[in-house]
Amino acid sequence: MFTGIIQEIGKVVKYDGNTLRVSAPFKKVARGESISVDGVCLTVTTIKGRTLSFDVGKETQRITTLGSLIVGARVNLERALRVGDRLGGHWVSGHVEETGTILKIERDRQSSWYTLKMPLAIAKYVVSKGSIAINGISLTVASVRGTTMKIMIIPHALAHTTLGDKCVGDDVNMEPDILAKYALSNL
Repeated sequence: MFTGIIQEIGKVVKYDGNTLRVSAPFKKVARGESISVDGVCLTVTTIKGRTLSFDVGKETQRITTLGSLIVGARVNLERALRVGDRLGGHWVSGHVEETGTILKIERDRQSSWYTLKMPLAIAKYVVSKGSIAINGISLTVASVRGTTMKIMIIPHALAHTTLGDKCVGDDVNMEPDILAKYALSNL
């Protein structure tokens, strides 16, 4: 379980389609530990210095943006939540449902408004002023219209995540609020 508060930015150092290697500035990482990489919960398989290796399965490659990562790409990183940690964002499982697409980016002083197209399967869980994880980042939805949502990205999030690297047309990993999923699944 994660919070969607990005702790570090890592860099892809190697990716052969099965094993992803990321340079990560974390200290004392253990083999078998769960780490969110651009919102996808992955298990550390090997550690060499500051480079962490993860196995990436075919299904993960198919439904997330991890399948298209290239060497040098920057990725959002978050270590798993520990009992007693503060929950600054919202409950994020790291089980990305699908990807969405950035339709528009508008600068507004220091912040930015992102308009995103989301898959219909996710749209039913997304509400105005609700939570969503985009590339692992806990964000508040400003507005929703059908399968389009708008979010405002504050300067801190632009500076401390990879959202500032994204352009119109880029795909992003989306995980709807897990509490909304559970609430709607019981109806």
